[in-house]
Amino acid sequence: MPDMILMELEESMESRIATLRHDLAKVRTGRANPKMFEDVYVDYYGAPTPLNQVGNISSPEPTQLVVKPYDKSIVKDVEKAINAANLGVNPNNEGDQLRIVLPALTTERRKELTKQVKKYGEEAKISIRNLRREGNDQIKKLEKNGDLAEDLAKGYMDDIQELTDKFVALVDQLVEEKDQEIMSI
Repeated sequence: MPDMILMELEESMESRIATLRHDLAKVRTGRANPKMFEDVYVDYYGAPTPLNQVGNISSPEPTQLVVKPYDKSIVKDVEKAINAANLGVNPNNEGDQLRIVLPALTTERRKELTKQVKKYGEEAKISIRNLRREGNDQIKKLEKNGDLAEDLAKGYMDDIQELTDKFVALVDQLVEEKDQEIMSI
């Protein structure tokens, strides 16, 4: 039973790391990245549809993205959705496609992005610590019910702490890598 708790805890922490990676992928680093549009939804025949399902997003140059909708009649809707997403970009309507030129990041903007990355990292750490607390509570409950000896419970709590430390270190590493990527010119 306690081994199951550890396995579930590790799975939940890995899931949180995957979420952090997803969040970090959306942060702009000075290079054009189609992933920055993952959370953009276009009103397509009355239904909010992800941008990557209504058109092709490509990066012909390191500082440019081209969004080419499959249905040419929704170019204006796509433009409206990109503007509404507050990504700090301004799409140029070329009739059948949108061209987005990403301006070079200023030092001030880089610092803002670094703060955002650190915020994502802190949220991930808080989530991992909450998972640790939940795991410890489950172990304490087993110990209280008499299903687990006190010394075994202490050992499992130490294992939970090791797991937590491992994932918190991974969060720090991911945040540091993203910071370096943002600050490099």
